[in-house]
This record gives sequence, C-alpha cells and structure tokens, in this order.
Amino acid sequence: MSFGHNIQFLRKLHDGMTQEELAEIMQVSRQTVSKWELDLAYPEMDKVIDLCSFFSCSMDQLIREDLNTNNEAFSDIRIVTQEAFSYVKHIVISETPEDDAIASIKGWATQNNLVEPKIIGWDFPNLSQEQINVYHMHGYVAACMLPENFSSEQNQMEIYSQKEEKYAVITVTDPFLAPFQLIPNAYKTLERYLDVNNIPHMWRKDAINCFEYEYQKEGKCYMDIYILLAK
Repeated sequence: MSFGHNIQFLRKLHDGMTQEELAEIMQVSRQTVSKWELDLAYPEMDKVIDLCSFFSCSMDQLIREDLNTNNEAFSDIRIVTQEAFSYVKHIVISETPEDDAIASIKGWATQNNLVEPKIIGWDFPNLSQEQINVYHMHGYVAACMLPENFSSEQNQMEIYSQKEEKYAVITVTDPFLAPFQLIPNAYKTLERYLDVNNIPHMWRKDAINCFEYEYQKEGKCYMDIYILLAK
C-alpha cells in the first residue's frame, strides 16, 4: 500500500492526466504532486479532501487501500459500441459452473453447424443465500452470439435479443495464469476507471450488464471484459 502510488494510479487512470494538470487543479506546483507520488511529502487535509472528491474515492481508499490493481497483463481501457445481436444462453448453478455452461453452449453451437461461434459468459446473480453460504454454489451463464442469418429447425433454445449498447472494455493477457487474481482485478480496474472519469454505469434489466469473451490470437490466450454503460 502506498498513498503516492494511489495518487499516480488515479492520475493516469484519469485519461492519462499529467502531473502538471493535476497540480493546476489542486492549485499546487508540479513538484508538490511529484513529492506526493514519491511519498516524500503528504498533502494537508483540505487537499486530501479535494483529491478524494476529484477522483471519486473515499479517504480510506486513498490513504489505506492499494487501488493499483492494474498490471502488465491489462490493456488500456477503451469505450466501444457493441452492435445489436441475438443470442442463446445456458445457465449452470453448481460449485464449478463455468466449464459446464461453456461446454454445453459450445456443444449446442456444434449441433447447429456454427463455425467459430462467439461464446461469451457472465456470473449468474440470482442465487439464494443458502445456495451460496451452505452449498458453496455460484451460477454462470454461457451464451452464443448468433449470426444474422441464423436459422435452425433443431433449435430448442429460446433466442434473446439485445440492442446496440456502449461498454467499457479491458483486455487481459493469459487470464488463466492467475484467474482468481487477474479477472477480478480487471473488473475492479474497469469500475475504478469509470468512477474516476465520472462515466455513468448502472445495473439494468434490459441488457447484459457485464460479460467476458475469451479468444486466441497468435497462439496466446486473451479475455475481453465488458461493463455496460448507462444510457
């Protein structure tokens, strides 16, 4: 944990803000900001409050927590427009639902002659506390995005549709080298980016709120993580 590292991380997360730009906003010199980030000096309380307000974080987060969950495995965050699409989905609730849900939806895609189907997935939130606390279960949804001309008499699954939406996206390189660290931290980094830059995002019932897309490129595994933006 480092107050200085937190300041540097939040500054860079704020659209690559420079020390000079932050100094101007805080009404201090660039050298003062540099000393803050090197932990050679600490701001007075009124400046700490101003920093928390500007970066949309609490004083406890700024001073005591390690906000820099980013690392070299993460790409730069970008805002993308996801075109409207249709999809089918399969939900599994168990102690290890991801592999089963993905295998099932991939099997469905093979049965329907879909070549190189785009499979996405996300956590299924509608579990009881008994399922979570007593039986240690969680849920996962695997979905197959359908081509525009999709048609199959064998299809036994309900088809869902989503309108065009904007998402914040981060890419994780080799996510399964440390999945319980890299993937959750990618979500945290995305959420921190949205908060710092005052980009609205909220839970909605009419769209997929977040999802993951795993793929291979030039022999390496990548995962794009999406968080839905508010309209």
